[in-house]
Amino acid sequence: MQYLYVRVVKARDISFFGGGGEIMAEVKLGNYRGVTKRVSSNHADWDQVFAFSKDCIQSSMVEVVVKEGNKDDYLGRVWFDLNEVPRRVPPDSQLAPQWHRMEDKKGDKSKGEVMVSIWFGTQADEAFAEAWHSKAANVHFDGLCSIKSKVYLSPKLWYLRVSVIEAQDVLGEKGSTLLRYPELSAKVQVGNQVSRTRISGVSPNRSLSNPFWNEDFMFVVAEPFEDYLLVSVEDRVGPGRDEVVGRVLLPVMAVERRTDDKQVVSRWFNLDNHFGNPAETKLVTGFGSRIHLRVSLDGGYHVLDEATMYSSDVRPTAKQLWKAHIGVLEMGILGATGLMPVKVKEGKGGTTDAYCVAKYGQKWVRTRTVVDSLSPKWNEQYTWEVFDPCTVITIGVFDNCRTDKNIITNGVPRDSRIGKVRIRLSTLESDRVYTHSYPLLMLHPSGVKKMGELHLAVRFSCANMGNMLHMYTLPLLPKMHYVQPMSVNQLESLRYQAMNVVASRLSRAEPPLGREVVEYMLDHDSHMWSMRRSKANFFRLMSVISGLVAMNRWFESMRNWSKPVYSSLFVATFLILVALPELIIPATLLYMATMGLWRYRFRPCHPPHMDTRLSHAESVYPDELDEEFDSFPTSRSVDVVKMRYDRLRSVAGRVQTVVGDMATQGERFQALLSWRDPRATFLFVILCLFAAVGFYAVPLKVVVALWGTYALRPPRFRSKLPCRALSFFRRLPTKADSLL
Repeated sequence: MQYLYVRVVKARDISFFGGGGEIMAEVKLGNYRGVTKRVSSNHADWDQVFAFSKDCIQSSMVEVVVKEGNKDDYLGRVWFDLNEVPRRVPPDSQLAPQWHRMEDKKGDKSKGEVMVSIWFGTQADEAFAEAWHSKAANVHFDGLCSIKSKVYLSPKLWYLRVSVIEAQDVLGEKGSTLLRYPELSAKVQVGNQVSRTRISGVSPNRSLSNPFWNEDFMFVVAEPFEDYLLVSVEDRVGPGRDEVVGRVLLPVMAVERRTDDKQVVSRWFNLDNHFGNPAETKLVTGFGSRIHLRVSLDGGYHVLDEATMYSSDVRPTAKQLWKAHIGVLEMGILGATGLMPVKVKEGKGGTTDAYCVAKYGQKWVRTRTVVDSLSPKWNEQYTWEVFDPCTVITIGVFDNCRTDKNIITNGVPRDSRIGKVRIRLSTLESDRVYTHSYPLLMLHPSGVKKMGELHLAVRFSCANMGNMLHMYTLPLLPKMHYVQPMSVNQLESLRYQAMNVVASRLSRAEPPLGREVVEYMLDHDSHMWSMRRSKANFFRLMSVISGLVAMNRWFESMRNWSKPVYSSLFVATFLILVALPELIIPATLLYMATMGLWRYRFRPCHPPHMDTRLSHAESVYPDELDEEFDSFPTSRSVDVVKMRYDRLRSVAGRVQTVVGDMATQGERFQALLSWRDPRATFLFVILCLFAAVGFYAVPLKVVVALWGTYALRPPRFRSKLPCRALSFFRRLPTKADSLL
């Protein structure tokens, strides 16, 4: 994309009528006008760059005008013929600015001079990122910083493990523990993350002032460590009333770090129980309470801040555990077409100020905002190092609300979502450039909408194919996730805390990356209940097992002899495999290899994108959509919640019936040898004894051949009643008899 760059550096020898003041420079090109900041005439230094898109140039000359304050008259001007402007292509050095003598309104050369450089260049120019753009001519000054492209780095996250073991010599306020049984618990707080132990029970081997808990807690902290670990011992003096009887404050920065599963040494810490009251300082020094803690920063884990199935990084926190990268991901964010208008501007109707955010690993990138365009073109390129091919890059498109001054002054600015695209790197062929359009689909309370299409160019370059293939044999997550695993609920809770930490840190950048952007990119609502998503997952499961169902139908058609020729060939093939069992496994593997090579011709040529049919977004009911977009806790009326609760109960009832049926079949297998039904177990044991003798006396080939021939006999020789073995199995007892 071609641009005209005008760099206005400074001015000197400016003559004023009536004394000095503030001056500014103005760059004019046709109907476009760029204005510098105001500076003192004694130190007229601007050093600002203005970029005009070549497709909007409607003039053959560009002017640089120096004005005093807001006055219409100018102090001097200089103009350039665009036909004489040089071209610059990186890596050429930047064009050196020159002093140009200005002329006044009469056309005479005035006393002042202005330092300017002007050239034609592209987006690859170093000045592009910080330049004022002609497309942003109507953006107010406060919103200008929010339209520039930026790269953000999310903070390095650590898991903080705190083990609260015990405490000694804990006294209540003014000896209150001597008048009643104390109910002591410990509260652990890091930032806004709070956890609490159970109330210490009464033990015959310990006094009431020496509580014992031995509980572990996990928290998420980020570098640089600014938080403090606050551990306080509290006594429950009444319902909902907890009285702090001692506390200790530790800086997270001083906590020991570990990279493996070896426990750090536990330490005793003195409890402060006067809380800055100088009148009780002597009492505290005379009586010492202390608490036993084991605290560590666990660098062997990967702190999950995004949905596990869409993870873009699986490296452990500790940098010394990282392996070398295996490749490079290059992405060109080209543009978008057919975007839906998101907001209405005065005198312009519906419009969109679109920008893109791409997230992979710790690196977030944000393109510049293209103002007032439903077909924006960014043409920006970014690269990431890849450490694991089984990861996902997420690209989101948003509308920049900070370009509208009314939104900023009247409320909290929230950028609107336009759509999202995910690309799994393992679906990309190495060193191939994929240039495709991806639909931007959004689910609204009124249904699914196509918000436009996003044009991307993607290339995944692999440095060493052997190293990448070796990655497929390694565990997906670091070793600590398997040595000391965490529960699913704990991981989900910590993921929510990690997302809060990342959102708060990125919101402190300039321009800030809004919380709504971070939450959308990290799928913060992936765990929320949705009837539509439940249907989609159910039909995904049915699609997976449809192969087994199809195989069973084919086998039944062979058994039913609906096609006698095929059934005869199947029986003959079965008997050959029984006679030569050593061919079964090689034949199966050869069949799978042949099918894999045959399907290579029909391999997918494009990375996958959002699928409305797979997501069941086209056939969803309006009330189900309203339920999905409802807040948590709900904000709907009692009647609506009651109806949805009844519907949820009916769905859950069917689910629990299916789960109960699966459990019943498993319990019947257990009942074969449990003697819960003595006669059934006796029959099974006797049958096993006779079967053992029979299998020993008769070769296995003969047994399998007889069984297969019997099972594949024509229907005229079969009974419609279930077989005796199945009838016996269905009669076995289950634990369902003991359910209330």
